[in-house]
Amino acid sequence: MLSCVAVGVSLLPLVYLGVRGTETGWGSILTIVLTERVAAFTIRSLALAAVVGAASLVIGVASAVLVTRTDLPGRRHFAVLAALPLAVPSYVAAYSWLALGSLWPTPVRLEGFGTAAVVLTLCTYPYVYLPVAAALTGVDRSQEEVARSLGRTPVATLFSLTLRQVRPAILGGGLLAVLYVLSDFGAVAILRVDTFTRAIFTAFNVGFDRGTAVGLSSILVLVTVVILVAEGRTRAASERVARVGSGVRRPHVAVPLGAARPFATAAFAGVLILALGLPLLAMIRWFGEGISRPGSIAAVLTAMGGSLAVAATGTMLTMALAIPLGLLVARVPGRFSALLNRTVYIAHALPGVVVGLSLVFFGVTFAYPLYQTTWMLALAYAVLFLPLGVGAVAGAAAHAPPVLEDVARSLGHGPWRTFRRVTAPLTLPGVGMGAALVLLTIMKELPATLMLRPTGLETMATRLWSHTEVGSYAAAAPYAVLLVLLAAVPTWALVAGSGVIGVRDGASPRGQGRSKGAQAWSP
Repeated sequence: MLSCVAVGVSLLPLVYLGVRGTETGWGSILTIVLTERVAAFTIRSLALAAVVGAASLVIGVASAVLVTRTDLPGRRHFAVLAALPLAVPSYVAAYSWLALGSLWPTPVRLEGFGTAAVVLTLCTYPYVYLPVAAALTGVDRSQEEVARSLGRTPVATLFSLTLRQVRPAILGGGLLAVLYVLSDFGAVAILRVDTFTRAIFTAFNVGFDRGTAVGLSSILVLVTVVILVAEGRTRAASERVARVGSGVRRPHVAVPLGAARPFATAAFAGVLILALGLPLLAMIRWFGEGISRPGSIAAVLTAMGGSLAVAATGTMLTMALAIPLGLLVARVPGRFSALLNRTVYIAHALPGVVVGLSLVFFGVTFAYPLYQTTWMLALAYAVLFLPLGVGAVAGAAAHAPPVLEDVARSLGHGPWRTFRRVTAPLTLPGVGMGAALVLLTIMKELPATLMLRPTGLETMATRLWSHTEVGSYAAAAPYAVLLVLLAAVPTWALVAGSGVIGVRDGASPRGQGRSKGAQAWSP
């Protein structure tokens, strides 16, 4: 029942689109969307998602392999730094690149499709890197040794065996990266790339063109469903790779990079310089001027308090809905639970403006006491980020032996006592990882916050956006710096929980066996 409530919450935007589409008339909407302009939006959005998704897979998987399986110098430091771009909101990165272009003797506008692809790739590759690195630490070494004893090289073993075993983590991370690109608004708006989200936001907020907005949103829903179906079929095929017997896992041995070592180090460092160094340089350049403005420190602290309050409320509500659905997916596998799990991903790909309008419709029509409150904003966060919590909880619960719950029930424990004493402790690492990821994402969220925040409430994201929109980079810098610093805290918790930073030469993280963090990251 609780799982159905969670899915029902995630379906609110689809109900809203259905109601508005019926009011406008689906025939009229078809006439609006079947145009060359909409076709251009579709091709551009899909092209951006494809380019960023492919680049994120390459960078994320390569980074994970380098820090977990090779003798890359300083790989423990690289393991932490590689995840930190997750703390940089895409609109902050876009703002940083624009601000950086203004520092040149002849100002250059770093914008357009190419810049957006680079910025979004640097912001989304950690979605692939973290789960793949966590999964690699849990792969059994003995199977790789068998492959090597049969004459396969380390590279052949990596591609033919190791990466096949972590394929669900690769696909899950790639799916999150693609859905992030489809739903992103801040970066594409700042970098002036006409995608679905920018067109929908403009239609709703500037032209009040509800028919165009509903039509574009409906197309985006269909695109998301196609992507989810394709990813689900690929994932099902990958799960045919199975481990025979329980066995005993042993530490992995670092593979020497040989002559490729300096090139791999330089390439890894280059990615980190682009992902972290350039935004840091731009923010430092403008930070001093920003905090010197009268009243800026008090305004920044007020916005920080607002961000923390809404993030905490949104995280609690999201995880409260995610836990029962995650347990259902892990404990009762089947078509029904898979359908529920896939359904919550549809809203995750919708622009925040569509989710915001659907919650406005829901609040005004059915829950007016909640309208213009923090709880309504928290409900929007739950709609948007429920899949992040469900995936973490389901990953941890799937690796907790169900036989322990059966033993507890056989000893006379009821369902609630079994959950409290057995299930909850086993899935707690996944709940913690999911909460950290949801908290991090909520702190960066922009469109729904702009539309649903209570009157007078300011967050760091809204203040940053208001200053960036008018080109006031110095005024925006303090909010950007503080937002990145605060977002780095849950990012660190994600890295530490994954077990990746425990990697040493010749030793698996936390000794032998699969870490609880790795379990939590597994899709």
